[in-house]
Amino acid sequence: MTRPVILEPEAAYALWAASYPAFAHNPVMQAEERAMLALLPTDLREQAVLDAGCGSGRYLRHAARRGATRLTGVDLSLPMLERACGELADLRPDTELTLLRGSVVELPVEDARADLTISGLVLGHIDDLPRALAELRRATKPGGSLLCSDFHPTGHALGWLRDFKAGGERYAVRHTPHLYSHWHRACAALDLAIEEVREPMLDPADIPANARFDPIALDVPVALVFRLRRHG
Repeated sequence: MTRPVILEPEAAYALWAASYPAFAHNPVMQAEERAMLALLPTDLREQAVLDAGCGSGRYLRHAARRGATRLTGVDLSLPMLERACGELADLRPDTELTLLRGSVVELPVEDARADLTISGLVLGHIDDLPRALAELRRATKPGGSLLCSDFHPTGHALGWLRDFKAGGERYAVRHTPHLYSHWHRACAALDLAIEEVREPMLDPADIPANARFDPIALDVPVALVFRLRRHG
């Protein structure tokens, strides 16, 4: 199989946005989402939630289902924000939804905006993990939580790609692996407490019949999920 063209995230999501579902649409994302939702508070009423790298709005909708009515989504890709706007148009009338174009390393929000900051499968698109975590921390209230996930570095070592098709061509999004040691060092420097770490595995029941995939994927973790706390 011909290796796909590797694109920078903004260019990749501009192509992918039209067909990108607003739900976990493959076994890796389903495994990641189960771990993320297990750590997401069940009651988010009266909470301000920021999704940094919100894409088509997947975690904003989950936050709304758990009662959050003050939602902010930031994404670098304008086409993905347009998808999120359409996907989230049916939220409760009392929901305050703000969608902003911007980078995770330069969030267009004020300090301490969120009680809970989410960043799902985004930080691997950024080379500078400490800078990204510093921005997520800045946007989170003292004492607030951060819920972050990324593709597991094991997959990168095995040569897996986050690929997609557009216009009959195959592409992949550039990804930088961040090891647990990188997270630990960055969090220590930023005074972010690592409260819980999960490394979800694939559920064989999620894999479609006759799917073509690396069988090693059933034996290794596919995502890294962190619950962090900004000290008060």
